[in-house]
Amino acid sequence: MSHDEQGKPAATATGVSRRGFITSVGSGAIGVAAAGALVKGAPPSPPPDTLKAGDLSAVTITVNGRRHQVLVEARWSLLYVLRDRLGLTGTKIGCERGECGACTVLIDGKARYACMTLAVEADGHEVTTVEGLMQGEELGPVQQAFAEDDAFQCGYCTPGQVMAAEGLLRENPSPTIEDVRHGMAGNICRCGAYAHIFTAVVKAADLKRGGR
Repeated sequence: MSHDEQGKPAATATGVSRRGFITSVGSGAIGVAAAGALVKGAPPSPPPDTLKAGDLSAVTITVNGRRHQVLVEARWSLLYVLRDRLGLTGTKIGCERGECGACTVLIDGKARYACMTLAVEADGHEVTTVEGLMQGEELGPVQQAFAEDDAFQCGYCTPGQVMAAEGLLRENPSPTIEDVRHGMAGNICRCGAYAHIFTAVVKAADLKRGGR
């Protein structure tokens, strides 16, 4: 599913595209092995007294409209920084190898796997997490549609599903059910709630257009 480049297996300035990673499996095997060393297990920060000045880089990331300046190691994933440095735990840890979609966020409005995007790649960009879709104390249209259509069971994959749907609808405000199936293909629901998820995305499109 390409939220940013329909069907084109390419990397972008802000990280590996969702469909690009999936469809470029041939070269992806090497990337997965390397990425595992980078992001597996949300690496803990070393003790401050062991860090050298060159070990950290200053990045500026706007997350949900709020500007953050963070010191990061080059190996830290955006997923790790969002959860463990900024406390935004709505973005879930899943496979940590770009396969399940639980960590999906938007970067400059495009859906990306946060586990496959280094924090330094997000420097200067705008990131939206599931927390950023709230409208004050109210659910956003996609969140509301998922709740109304019972588009979840255990709920663990739901934040990533919601963010994938948000990215899809920003690119295609009036998707057909086939568009939805294609657009959500990079997100795995191990409970198998796909039928409800697809109908919820169609409903969310209607809610975003002002319907009920």
